[in-house]
Amino acid sequence: RWFTHFYVVSVVWNGFLLIWLFRAEFLGGSLPSWIQYMHHALGRDSQSKDTCEHFSTLLVLLLLWLHSCRRLAECLWTSVFSNGVIHIMQYCFGLAYYIAIGSTVLCQVPTNVRNGKELSVQISWYHIVGVMMYIWASLHQHRCLVILANLRKSKSGKVVSLSHGVPFGDWFERVSCPHYFAELLIYVSMAITLGFHNVTWWCVVMYVLFNQALAAALCHEFYQKNFSSYPKHRKAFIPLVF
Repeated sequence: RWFTHFYVVSVVWNGFLLIWLFRAEFLGGSLPSWIQYMHHALGRDSQSKDTCEHFSTLLVLLLLWLHSCRRLAECLWTSVFSNGVIHIMQYCFGLAYYIAIGSTVLCQVPTNVRNGKELSVQISWYHIVGVMMYIWASLHQHRCLVILANLRKSKSGKVVSLSHGVPFGDWFERVSCPHYFAELLIYVSMAITLGFHNVTWWCVVMYVLFNQALAAALCHEFYQKNFSSYPKHRKAFIPLVF
């Protein structure tokens, strides 16, 4: 339930970044001076005339914000949480992560947009592929979270238990933690939306891969240890692989 705080921060912070970037992209405005200073230190200094690159960054920031909105809504109205706690260091890291991830996206904008140069939209094929993959993975992640929540609810929708159960349906037939796998696919879809070549975002994808793989392995071990009849064909994280 503490992850709810992460998504609140992400929705607010990345929403602000999205508004500022939209104004800079299409209304001829400029980003606040403190953001320009931060990006001068962390971002690229080269001028880019590639309008696809600008639009890609705006689109990815929008997808990231929408992802945070959906996850916040699921935390508030879908998921049924136990009384588990979180380590203070993990909590602080989570808050910092969702602030840094939006700033990381914004740092991919070449410096000419920060000077208030108005730009046009240029849609490329990888934008379409990335968005379609994002929607597909998001739908499956939502379905899997609904399945997990229903394990603790009666048919009427009332919460009757906070204990763990064995989930079935959708991608649970293949892996123990399909919602973690879907999270990875969502970040991969953003890498595709950025045009495949963005090394910075692929580093983010690698972080998500190892982070979610570790969490999935621990969950898979928990299922196998506590449920003797747990399906043996299920992998932990990636279907047929791991």
